[in-house]
Amino acid sequence: MENQLRMPTSQLTQKQFQESYTKLTKLSKNFSHQTKIAHKSYIDWYTKNSRLNQRTPKGQWAIWLILAGRGWGKTRTGAEDIIHYALHHPNSLCAVIAPTGGDLRRVCFEGISGLLSCIPDACYHNGNRKSFNRSTFEIHLFNGSKIQGFAAIEPDRLRGAQFHRAWCDELAAWRYTDAFDQLMFGLRLGTNPKCVITTTPRPTSLIVDLVKRKDRDVILTRGSTFENEANLAPSALAQLRERYEGTQLGRQELYAEVLDSLEGALWNYEMIESCRINKEQLPEMQRVVVSLDPAVTANESSDETGIIVVGKCQNNRYYVLDDSSGKLSADSWARKAIDLFYQFGADRIVAETNNGGDLVERLLRSIDNQVPYKSVHATRGKMVRAEPISALYEQKKVCHVGVLSKLEDQMTSYTGLRGSSPDRLDALVWGLTELARSSGQANWRVS
Repeated sequence: MENQLRMPTSQLTQKQFQESYTKLTKLSKNFSHQTKIAHKSYIDWYTKNSRLNQRTPKGQWAIWLILAGRGWGKTRTGAEDIIHYALHHPNSLCAVIAPTGGDLRRVCFEGISGLLSCIPDACYHNGNRKSFNRSTFEIHLFNGSKIQGFAAIEPDRLRGAQFHRAWCDELAAWRYTDAFDQLMFGLRLGTNPKCVITTTPRPTSLIVDLVKRKDRDVILTRGSTFENEANLAPSALAQLRERYEGTQLGRQELYAEVLDSLEGALWNYEMIESCRINKEQLPEMQRVVVSLDPAVTANESSDETGIIVVGKCQNNRYYVLDDSSGKLSADSWARKAIDLFYQFGADRIVAETNNGGDLVERLLRSIDNQVPYKSVHATRGKMVRAEPISALYEQKKVCHVGVLSKLEDQMTSYTGLRGSSPDRLDALVWGLTELARSSGQANWRVS
């Protein structure tokens, strides 16, 4: 019975699962109350809530790569897999890695489909859900197993750690691929350590390499948002279809296609990937600029404020250091820009003033009147302004430090025909234009 409990789930039919649990309940003298609850919990997931392609594959694979659209059920699938493993393999060490600490807490642990929602209360250490440590992202289970969370933005935390099993969420959005390398070095416990990857696809070099390993040591599962239609609001699905059906973004985010580039776009992923570096490879900067494309309003329907940090080194190569763009209030984006100015040792803030005019400068100076500032005003179309910057990428003179997913998606999908404003892209263009045109430091300050 213990062997059947640990059997890869896709080897058992629904009927076999039910029979297994029936037998298990009759063996109460041999198995603990918690073990029975753990097994029943997974049976319920398997028979009532999961689809066939959400069930852990059988065999001796090393990586299960799930490339699926938004809302497909990736989080629930990853959570159920690692919980099932931890509960049926006593004293096992399991890792959960997400792009940031916020993603780790909000999605993987405390989300509606996260670990805390899926683990039965009785299966925690001492039957107490409070055994989850929110500061260290550790869950201790009744059988001695531990599930620990890590943020991919801090790859060094994975150095030296070792695991039996791992779940990587949104791998395509990890800023530093070194985190995946460190995980693989530590995934070495037991007889067959495995890694489950759940992500919306983007053609990063890491994702492309993993797809090429299909049928060797990688099991590949693909799926679209609409496979999970039964668990998604009809009105939301209708809106998604209306807005994104047939678009580049829809093909990627809803239908999970790994796209190379969009015809007519000035950038493609190969351009970006060819010069991508990790932060450890970053040379000393000669100049750094914080570039702003401010939104005039701050509500749900507002555009984002583009906030991009770019730098230039001595050999005339350019580096995209940070993307802190988002839907922010005027006070928030101004403070964010100033914080980044000091964090990166920038020499000025550059802001487009087509919409905000002098108000942009006044707002920045109300927070810090010492910050060097330069306003820029668009007199030509976005595509015309972007073409010289695209040429720098073609010449392999621009490097992205880590993965800047949302910025890169805008770059590779904007053709001039897109309805919404590519605010991150605009900020990038203004910042690199400033560095390419001017080599001097800001020579004035307001006292």
